[in-house]
Amino acid sequence: MLTIILTALIAPPLLVILFTALLNAVTFPRLRRAPKPKPPRPGQQVNLDLTRPLPLPYVSVLIPARNEADTIAYTVKALLSQPYPAFEVILLDDQSTDGTGEIALAASNGDQRLTIIKGQPLLPGWLGKNWACQQLANAARGDILLFTDADVQWQPGALEALIRHMTRTKADLLTVWSTQTTVTWSERLIVPLIALVILGYLPAFLVHMTPFPAFAAANGQCLAFRRKAYTAIGGHISVRDRIVEDITFARVIKAKGLRLRMADGAGLVVCRMYRNWRGVRDGFAKNIIAGYGGHVIFLLLATVFHWLIFLVPPLWLLTGWLWPLDTLYPVVPLVLTLLGLAIRASTALATRQRVQDALFMPLSALLMTVIAAQALYWQVRYGGVLWKGRVIKPEEPKVLVE
Repeated sequence: MLTIILTALIAPPLLVILFTALLNAVTFPRLRRAPKPKPPRPGQQVNLDLTRPLPLPYVSVLIPARNEADTIAYTVKALLSQPYPAFEVILLDDQSTDGTGEIALAASNGDQRLTIIKGQPLLPGWLGKNWACQQLANAARGDILLFTDADVQWQPGALEALIRHMTRTKADLLTVWSTQTTVTWSERLIVPLIALVILGYLPAFLVHMTPFPAFAAANGQCLAFRRKAYTAIGGHISVRDRIVEDITFARVIKAKGLRLRMADGAGLVVCRMYRNWRGVRDGFAKNIIAGYGGHVIFLLLATVFHWLIFLVPPLWLLTGWLWPLDTLYPVVPLVLTLLGLAIRASTALATRQRVQDALFMPLSALLMTVIAAQALYWQVRYGGVLWKGRVIKPEEPKVLVE
């Protein structure tokens, strides 16, 4: 009887998640470099490239930076070397103590397209990054406002690929899911779970084709707004106290009847989020409760759910021989375990991660429990999230769109 109950509880969600992941792996939009024009043959008449949208919009690349000395030089050089003809880069030095602004200025080698502004003191009711981004928007001149993190790496041609995709899809907000670089074991076990959640839980066609804000997601590492859309939703003022402001933006855009689009960075927009276990743990703990609407009970229920589908089957497979009269052992727990591993492997393959790391999915689920516990500890100890020396209080539930 217990075997039947477990199978009924575990198999359906695994099958739904796997189907969604496979569907997204095939259909999820990906950035692509602009095709190189073929040189004309001798005597051939040269035609204009009608595939390139003209005129190209002016882009403001906006970077909030707080103590990013380790990465900012590479980021600035990579952006200023983009072959896109019409853009500016504005970096806000958010009261850094490690020389971030000076390093960025030196890396620009006098390029006038880079502007560095000093961040103003944090206003009451604002979170640090959101206040920094609002200041950047106020200083921007572009038709497109591209907010990107200081540790995002822009490969040659990435900026043009993003703008071409945004133009082609007529997006009011285009969010790009960066290709994640993972080196240490803690990164490899945790960071690719972002792709598992996006590809496994959120069909892209529902995000793109339905008006419902529930089917909305975004990645704060790369948010490209049309200025009119950004203004229409109130800019960062409307999300000033939101920890997961990216998801809030996505929902508000859809609720306002504007066009939200997602794309995979496909190796053009790349990011290494963290470099050790402490960074991974704290970075994910910062967002995890807010990602469940700020409700601890939802986090606890999600933890139980993920233990059920990713931990129970392998434990059953290892210990099922101890269960009397279990005639379905080992076939059922083996199939359920393989379904869980297939979800992890398919999302890894689709997002350029190590497929073999899927074998450690049960360990990843355990580590996510540790991260959830860290977030709960912060709530009890500080009343909010501890991040970069600041305590971020949880936002109060409120209606953002009437």
